[in-house]
Amino acid sequence: MTKRNPVSFLREEYQDIVAKGFDWKPPTLQGPAGPRARYNGKEVLVLCANNYLNLANHPKLKQASIDATEKYGAGSGSVRPIAGDMEIHLECERRVARFKHMEAALLYMSGFAANAGLLGPLAGGEVDVVLTDELNHGSIIDGLRLSKAERIIYKHNDLADLDRALQEAERKSAKRIMVVTDGVFSMDGDIAPLPGIVKAAEEHGALVYVDDAHGEGVLGQGGRGCVDHFGLTGRVQVEIGTFSKALGVVGGYAAGSKDLRSFALNKSRSWLLSAAPAPAVAGASIAAIELLEKEPQHVQRLWENTRYWKQQLQQLGFDTGRSETPIVPVMLGESHVAKKFSERLFDHGVFALPIVFPMVARDKARIRTIMNAGLTRQDLDQALEGFAAVGRELKVIR
Repeated sequence: MTKRNPVSFLREEYQDIVAKGFDWKPPTLQGPAGPRARYNGKEVLVLCANNYLNLANHPKLKQASIDATEKYGAGSGSVRPIAGDMEIHLECERRVARFKHMEAALLYMSGFAANAGLLGPLAGGEVDVVLTDELNHGSIIDGLRLSKAERIIYKHNDLADLDRALQEAERKSAKRIMVVTDGVFSMDGDIAPLPGIVKAAEEHGALVYVDDAHGEGVLGQGGRGCVDHFGLTGRVQVEIGTFSKALGVVGGYAAGSKDLRSFALNKSRSWLLSAAPAPAVAGASIAAIELLEKEPQHVQRLWENTRYWKQQLQQLGFDTGRSETPIVPVMLGESHVAKKFSERLFDHGVFALPIVFPMVARDKARIRTIMNAGLTRQDLDQALEGFAAVGRELKVIR
C-alpha cells in the first residue's frame, strides 16, 4: 500500500496559485528602504512602499534604536505580564497617548496583532453585534472571526446602509454594538466618512473602532490621523495604529481610555501571549513621534508630492480612482495588463507593484502608487516619464 504524502497539498495548492497568476514574488531589497533603493541589483524609484514620510532610514530613528539597544539589550526577554514592563515600553505608550490625544495606549507586536487580539474581546458575546465596512482590512476580518458576535456588513462608506445596519442591530437587542472601519482604505486611498459614522453610532449607543494604519503620519494636525483630521478627538473609543508605515519602524498599538488599556491588557491574547517589542523598536518609535511633533514639514512635503503626482497622472490620461490620500491607484482593469505594466515600469527604473484579483475585483486591477515625502520633483518627473511610456506602449493612454 502506497503511503499518502500528508503535505502534498502544499505544492498542489501553490501550483494552482501560480497557474492563476496570483503568486507573490517579492524582489530583494539590497540596502535601506527609501524613495530610491536597490532591488535585484537595480536602483529604482520606489512608489509602492508605506514609508510615507521617509523615516525608515532617518538618522534620528537609527540612533534612537542604537541607544535603546545599548541601554536595554536586544530583546525584552519575555511577555510583559510574566517578566514585567520595561520602562521604555511604558514611555512609548505614554508618547503614543499624548500624540493621539488619548488617555492611554498599549503596544502590540504589529497592527495586525492589535486587531486580531482586541476585536474578539471587545465584542465577545453571542448577543453582541459588529458592523463592519465591506472593504475593511484583512486583519479586521480575521479579528472578527475570533469573536462570537454577529457580524453585519455594510456597503463601503455608505452611511445610509450603516444606519440600516444599526437599526437591524438594535432590533436584535444586542448587548454591545460596535462599528468597525478603516480610517484610510489601503487599496483605493479613500477616507471613511467618520463624522457621519460617529454621529450615527452615538445615536444608537454604539462603540466606534477605527484602524488608522494609513491615516497616522498622513492626515490630521501634525499627522495625528483621521480622527484628528475630522475634529472627532474624544468621540472615537478605539484607535488602532502602526509604527510600520508613516512612522518608519514596526509594531502596533491600541489607543483610547485608561479603561480600554486595562481591558486589553487583561483580555487581549495577542498581547498577553506575545513577547514585547525589542527595545530598539520602542526607542525608534518614540523618536519618530518626537520628530513628527517637531518637524511637521515631512507631512507637508508628502502632500505637496501627492497633489503634484495625482494631477500629472490625470493630465496624462490615467484614472486615479477615488483616491483622497497619498495612496494613488492607477486603474488598469485587467490583471494581466497591471502585471505587464509593473514589469515594464521596473525596466524604466520605477518599482510599483500591481494589485490584482483576488485582492481587488476582477475588473479593478491597478498599479497602486504611494507617495513619499523624500521624493524630489525630479524623481516624480522621471517616474511620470516611465508611466507615460509604458501607458502608451500598452495602449492604456494615448
